[in-house]
This record gives sequence, C-alpha cells and structure tokens, in this order.
Amino acid sequence: MAVKVYIVYYSMYGHVEKLAEEIKKGASSVEGVEAKLWQVPETLLDEVLGKMSAPPKSDVPVITPNELSEADGFVFGFPTRFGMMAAQFKAFLDATGGLWRAQQLAGKPAGLFYSTGSQGDGQETTALTAITQLVHHGMIFVPIGYTFGAGMFEMEKVKGGSPYGAGTYAGDGSRQPSELELQQAFHQGRYIAGITKKLKQAA
Repeated sequence: MAVKVYIVYYSMYGHVEKLAEEIKKGASSVEGVEAKLWQVPETLLDEVLGKMSAPPKSDVPVITPNELSEADGFVFGFPTRFGMMAAQFKAFLDATGGLWRAQQLAGKPAGLFYSTGSQGDGQETTALTAITQLVHHGMIFVPIGYTFGAGMFEMEKVKGGSPYGAGTYAGDGSRQPSELELQQAFHQGRYIAGITKKLKQAA
C-alpha cells in the first residue's frame, strides 16, 4: 500500500504554490510514496481578492478537514501575515476539532514551508508559531535541519527557508522562488516523504 503524503497549502499570489509543486516532486521521488497537492478554502470574498490583485486560484483540489485523516504525513505551507501563518490556513486548522477529539492525526509527521515579503518578515517566527498547531494534534514536527547541505549556507544570493523548512521571499510580489529555493523545497519533500515511509513501515 502506498504511503500517502499530502502537501496542503494556502497561496494568494502563487509563491507558496510554486514551492508546494516542488515539494510534491521531491516527495514523489521516494519509491512507494504517493504525494498529492491540496489547497485550503479561501475565506476572502472575490471582491476583496480583486482589490488585492490576487490571481485566480489554480485547479488544485480544495481539501476538507476530514480528508487529512487519509494521509500518513504532511507538509503544510502558507504565506506569512505579520510573522504568523495566513488567517486562511489558521481558519482551516480551526475546523479540525473533530480530528483532534478522535486523535486522528496523532503520531503523524508534518513539515512546514512558507513565504514572506522580506528577510525580516518572519521566516522563522511563522514556523515557530505554527508548531503549536501540530503539538495540539500530537503530530511529529519534522524540520529539515541542515540536511540540505551547502545550500543552507548560501550567503551571496537572497535565499528563503531555514532549518524549520523551505521558504521564499516574495518582495513586492514580483520576485519568484529562485532555483536554490526550489531545490530546497524538492529536498524537503523527499526528506519528509522518506521519514513518513520509515514510520509507516515501522508501525
């Protein structure tokens, strides 16, 4: 039976979605792992999104809270809002009370990835504050640490991400994830998929 890894994210301008696509590729590169992309529901009205110049959503399916129980492992992604996860993703997690009561997610591994506007906007605080959501579900937080190797020590180029997970800088919205940031995302997907597979096989 395939090991299921769900990459669940919220993306307003597409930066988080690009990272999610690379994470899926990385997870799918592990033999026996089935990786799937999911979006969380939008909470803003179309009128508001239009005023924010947000592009239309992609055709990636929208997940419901109960569908989380089908996965063996997760990678959760979101843009930062004032140093924390975007409210859309928080609203989705707030709807997982039923899973929490039944401990449906306890013991399952989960990683985090994110996008911020600039270097001081919360690349680490976003992950740190998101860990509380995993803790209350009894999930196992899987950071990438420094397993990405030399790419973690890049100093000449702007690079998002940290030991907590892959990341990117959006700037004014025009900057897209760099090749190095995409490589880190691929690595995160492969790394977490490998751990998820080991945990399932050992169960």
